[in-house]
Amino acid sequence: MAREFAKIFYNSQQWKKCRSAYIAYRKSIDGGLCEVCHEKTGYIVHHKTELTPENINNPDIALGFGNLKYDCLECHNKEHSRNKGEVPGLVQYTFTPEGEVIALPHRVRCEHFLHLDRTPTLL
Repeated sequence: MAREFAKIFYNSQQWKKCRSAYIAYRKSIDGGLCEVCHEKTGYIVHHKTELTPENINNPDIALGFGNLKYDCLECHNKEHSRNKGEVPGLVQYTFTPEGEVIALPHRVRCEHFLHLDRTPTLL
């Protein structure tokens, strides 16, 4: 459920149009599969960078396709569960200072899932 500060945003026509457009975009790519497990059909459009009162008015974060992903309900719930366990098979990436893409080590991925380490840039 949306946090109080975000309820107006999630009920806005701007978000609803963005969400519909992103789902259509994902369906055109792979039929709308979950971007995490690639096995089930997507169910919810998820923000990679969590919305906060400080960034909710930033259109690149709130509405940019680069910050959205289409998750199945199971993968989405795993990301938001209190246990914050890793989704099996999930590989997260970051950039080196030289701009090369590298997979995050397992421990960093776990810390990011626990929202303890917010430094990695995820694709």
